[in-house]
Amino acid sequence: MKSTNEIINKKFTLNKYELERQFEEALNDETFKKLVSKIKAPRSELVKYTSHFVDSAENLKNCAQCKNIMECKNIITGFVYYPEIEHDNIVFSYVPCKYKKKLDKENEYQNNIMSFDMPREILSASMKNIFTDDKNRTETIRWLTTFIKKYENNEKCKGLYLTGNFGCGKTYLVAASFNELAKKGYKVAIIYYPEFLRELKSSFSDDFGNIFNKIKKADLLLIDDIGAETVTSWNRDEILGTLLQYRMQEGLPTFFTSNYSIEELEEHLSSNDSEGKVKARRIIERIKYLTDNIIMIAENRRK
Repeated sequence: MKSTNEIINKKFTLNKYELERQFEEALNDETFKKLVSKIKAPRSELVKYTSHFVDSAENLKNCAQCKNIMECKNIITGFVYYPEIEHDNIVFSYVPCKYKKKLDKENEYQNNIMSFDMPREILSASMKNIFTDDKNRTETIRWLTTFIKKYENNEKCKGLYLTGNFGCGKTYLVAASFNELAKKGYKVAIIYYPEFLRELKSSFSDDFGNIFNKIKKADLLLIDDIGAETVTSWNRDEILGTLLQYRMQEGLPTFFTSNYSIEELEEHLSSNDSEGKVKARRIIERIKYLTDNIIMIAENRRK
């Protein structure tokens, strides 16, 4: 009867023989052969990682035929399973391909954007992709283009109060201009106002001050869909009033999008009482000081 050690040694020998056979067979593949030749390690070590080298070679062959990241056939999109020598050991890891590196570089500007509840389309908006076929959008596009140039030249600039019908692209246009400036290193904040207020309220005992200060001090701020929130004395006076007062004092460009005209927004903020009307008027005066006003009635592109 064979001992346990004899059985284990026999299995080890068979496994070693099978690995050698697999490695030798894999060497018929040119990509595999070039790959293992780059790794300066004894053949006995290379053989142990045969299956890993096979996977890596398959990744490299996929990459050789790939024209952009959307065509990637590797298990992890944009990454190649690749071997390296670390402390005399063979280590495999996923490294980004040239298309992934390019994409990361192009999207690096998004580190300069703070947002609340904004869709991906808005966060990736670009001036080069805006629709210019609707003449009713021309005034807004021209204003934003001029603003970008002035802001880059360190000229003192007002923000914009942009009102108009549903789906005409108000948020996209402003976000596109913000993204252009974020690419130049400016810190911007784009907030869907009703969600921002909910976020502040829920974080009141935790991170309220930190969140509020980041928004308040951003180089550029878009308060999106103002007027869609439920008005309380807290969010009108303590949040919006304080926010606008700080940005007035510091000369920080502030933008608004709304389905309300400025006059309608004042009514919305007033709470239908005499004290509320005075406080609403104060808010509106700050908005007027901070912004130019454009009314954009254009095609509804959400249809």
